[in-house]
Amino acid sequence: MNFKQNEEKDPESLIEAHFTSSDIAAGDLDHPAWNTARVVSIKRYWSGEDAPVGRHAEVRLLWSEAALSVRFVCHQTEPLVMNLHPQTKRKTMGLWDYDVCELFIAPDASQPECYFEFEAAPTGEWLDVAVCQRLDERETNWDFHSGMTAAARVAASNLTIAMCVPWEALGRVPQVNDRWRANLFRCVGADPTRGYLAWRPTRTEEPGFHVPAAFGWIEFKG
Repeated sequence: MNFKQNEEKDPESLIEAHFTSSDIAAGDLDHPAWNTARVVSIKRYWSGEDAPVGRHAEVRLLWSEAALSVRFVCHQTEPLVMNLHPQTKRKTMGLWDYDVCELFIAPDASQPECYFEFEAAPTGEWLDVAVCQRLDERETNWDFHSGMTAAARVAASNLTIAMCVPWEALGRVPQVNDRWRANLFRCVGADPTRGYLAWRPTRTEEPGFHVPAAFGWIEFKG
């Protein structure tokens, strides 16, 4: 499905990432540039069902000449599910088992099945992998190293998580009006009521995010 067809069927399939002349570090959670970014809401589970407000998240994207910066501001009305022994010097395998926010992004819109997965947790832990999702198997490069950074802030009723990914890791720098395929996710809560939220629901039988056909679009604005 091309962009025009996708947009005609669902006008909510587009994220606008606004350009900033400032390089926004992951820890710049309150940088004024965030106020210029368009808000994207994550309100539904992977299945397409509505999630309770206490699990909703708002996401903003900014891009500079150096990197893509993403900030999630999440409602937090339940105990956090976190690693009891966190470390931030290297990627944390299995991070998806905890509360986490995720970005899947495919720089080549003609090959959305090959994409990068970035995760960040309330502890500041992070994970980056390169993925090719074939029809019958998934190829994952666990040794991929993007140079991403992550930061988080936990408040009384909300959680802020941000990540910064350098373009060098993605193999190209976007131009104004370029469109890349992407999806955004949030995992929150403990079993048996753990929630798997998706900006673009994947509608798999069981919770699953690795569905490139469900990706929306990021448009890079000047």
